[in-house]
Amino acid sequence: MMRAALLALALAALPAGAEEFTTLKGHGGPVMALAISPGGEVTSASFDNSVGLWSGRAPTWLEGHAAAVTALTWGPGGALVSGSDDFAVRQWRPIDRLLGKHKGKVTSLSVAPDGSHAASGSWDGSIRLWPLTEAGRAGELPYPGAGVNAVAHSPDGRFLYAATSKGVLLQYDLDTGGSPLPLVEHGFGINRLVIGPGWIAYGAVDGGTRVIDAATGEQIADFTLDRRPILALSWHAETAQLAVGDGHGYIMMVDTEQWRITRDFRAMRHGPVWALAFAPDGQVIYAGGLDDVVYAWPVALLDELDAPEGSGQRSFLRDPETMSNGERQFMRKCSICHALTPGPSRKAGPSLHGVFGRQAGTLPGYSYSDTLTEAGFAWTEETIDALFDEGPDHYIPGSKMPMQVIAQPSDRADLIAFLKSASEGNRK
Repeated sequence: MMRAALLALALAALPAGAEEFTTLKGHGGPVMALAISPGGEVTSASFDNSVGLWSGRAPTWLEGHAAAVTALTWGPGGALVSGSDDFAVRQWRPIDRLLGKHKGKVTSLSVAPDGSHAASGSWDGSIRLWPLTEAGRAGELPYPGAGVNAVAHSPDGRFLYAATSKGVLLQYDLDTGGSPLPLVEHGFGINRLVIGPGWIAYGAVDGGTRVIDAATGEQIADFTLDRRPILALSWHAETAQLAVGDGHGYIMMVDTEQWRITRDFRAMRHGPVWALAFAPDGQVIYAGGLDDVVYAWPVALLDELDAPEGSGQRSFLRDPETMSNGERQFMRKCSICHALTPGPSRKAGPSLHGVFGRQAGTLPGYSYSDTLTEAGFAWTEETIDALFDEGPDHYIPGSKMPMQVIAQPSDRADLIAFLKSASEGNRK
C-alpha cells in the first residue's frame, strides 16, 4: 500500500503525457523499429510487413512491403522512410513511392539534416543514397568491407557514419567522396549508432556500449554491462538522455552531459528490446520487441514500475515446460508469422486454421507470392514434413517464407500432430 501511494504521488507530479505506462496494440507481429514524426506521432515497423502511424492509440496502417519492416526514420521535412527484409526502401510521406532496392535486408536508415536525401545500409554490404528532393544526393558509397548494420548522418550533414558486421565504424565524407575513414575496430559487430554534438555512441554484439570522439575516434565513455547484444539506441538532445536496449530486455538510460548511467530497467518480460524512441518532450520512452505491442514507459518511473508481467499483453514466448514438443516447435518456427484461428489477422503469413487439405496459395484475403499461387500442391502431412525437412528456400524457392529447417524427424512429426489438433480443433 505504501509503495502504491508513493507511485501515485510520483505519477501526479509528472508532466502531461508522461503520467502512466501505456501500450499501443494492433500489430500482428514483433515490433522491429520505432520513430517519432516531427509532429510527435509514434511510428512503428513490424514483422507483420506493415508500418503503423499512431494517432493516440488508433493506428493507420501503411502497407506495401512484402516482408518484415526492419528500419524506419523520419526526416526534418516530414519524409517518412522505411526499409525491409524484402530489400526495398520506401518513402511514405509526404508522397508514397518505392525509392529502390538493395540486394539484401535493409538494416538502417538515416535522413540528412536538410532533408535532401536518405541513406540506407544493407546486409548485402552496400550503402545507398536516395534523393528526397531535386537537389538530393544519389548513388552508392564505396564498399565498407562487410554487411552494414547501421548508418547515421553527422549534425551538419557532411559525414555519414556506417557500422559493419565486422565491428568497424567508418566515416564517409559526402562532400569530398573517396574511401571511408575507419574510426573504430571493435572486434565484434556494431549494431546501432547515435550521433551527438562531437561524439558517437555505438552498441555492439558483445554488449559493448561505448562513446567516442567523432573527430578522432578516441573513447570518451564505456557503459558495457554483462548483457548482450545491444540492439537499440535512442538519444533525446534536449534532455541529454541516451537510451540503450539489449538482448536481455533491459533499457539503460545514460546522462550524456555527465556521462553516467541514471537508470537501468528491465522493460520486457520476454525477449529483447529491438526498438526505442523518445517522446518529443523526452518524458516517455517507447519500446518494441517480441510482443506485438509498443510499450510506452514514463522515464521518471523506470526504476519503480514492474516489467509488463500480467499486464494483459500476450508474448510470443511462453514457459517451454508448459507446452508439448509440437507446440514448442510451432512457437519457435511458426507463431510469429501464423495464427491458428479462422479469419483475418495482422500477422505476416496466412492463418493455418484448416490448413490440412488446402491448396497452397489459396486462402482468400491473403496476398501470396506467385510461387505459392502457382505451386499446384495441397498442404498435407507429407508436404509440411518436406517443407521443414528441406527448408522453404529449397522446397518452395521464391516464396516469402523465411529460411528455417527442423532437422529431427521426430520434431517435425510432433509439429504436424500439434498443427492437426490445433487447426482442426478450431473448426466451427
